[in-house]
Amino acid sequence: MHTPMTVSSSYILFNLPLIRFRSLSLLSSSRLPLSSLRSISPRKFRAFSAMTTTDAGMDAVQKRLMFEDECILVDETDRVVGFDTKYNCHLMANIEAKNLLHRAFSVFLFNSNYELCFSRSKAKVTFPLVWTNTCCSHPLHRDSELIEENALGVRNAAQRKLLDELGIVAEDVPVEEFTPLGRMLYKAPSDGKWGEHELDYLLFIVRDVKVQPNPDEVAEIRYVSREELKELVKKADAGEEGLKLSPWFRLVVDNFLMKWWDHVEKGTLDEAIDMKTIHKL
Repeated sequence: MHTPMTVSSSYILFNLPLIRFRSLSLLSSSRLPLSSLRSISPRKFRAFSAMTTTDAGMDAVQKRLMFEDECILVDETDRVVGFDTKYNCHLMANIEAKNLLHRAFSVFLFNSNYELCFSRSKAKVTFPLVWTNTCCSHPLHRDSELIEENALGVRNAAQRKLLDELGIVAEDVPVEEFTPLGRMLYKAPSDGKWGEHELDYLLFIVRDVKVQPNPDEVAEIRYVSREELKELVKKADAGEEGLKLSPWFRLVVDNFLMKWWDHVEKGTLDEAIDMKTIHKL
């Protein structure tokens, strides 16, 4: 009588294709429980499998976010065309070969003295340790952040990230208090492997808030006046004190910020709104 052959679980494990074995190792090293494999979509699994030892500089938080977060892909008219992982959206190879463009936002938070909350990132994969506006991130491909009317989805995302990165509670930054002033489209390589290609919503808000920076996201914050910012820009241009500005922030400074700051001080931000134009910079 023929006896059915049984295969042990250890035999199956050690004969997985090499790429899958490496992916399991990556999941372990990034502190993702192996039980979570059951809920991983093929898109996310492929993205995480693509991570190599060259990404060893990412901390566990950034690796998880690059794997889990799904950005909103748009065309140059800001029409939603799909979604992809944060990892895939920021690979320059994908940006150049597939022209991947994703929706983003930049928050400019001013206090009642009309000083801008200026922040320096910490563990960002693109442009780490550079100074920039208060908060920069992406709306995700989820219902609450896909709402097009009055840029509500983007404003919801901004409120979420201000809590994540700066510890600013939602009550201090109501979504209705954000003023979307405009949109710009830009591309900026970071270190050769990573880069940005974003259709960026520029959101202004004037509020006095309690800031408690997340040390995994933000290295430093300060409030600056208009004149102080001008001096910091001069230092960055001269390469003084190792000061560097993010490319998107510099584009806003050069094209919009100073005239919009006038409206902040006068309380006339509504007069500056232009959400019909997409500025290609």
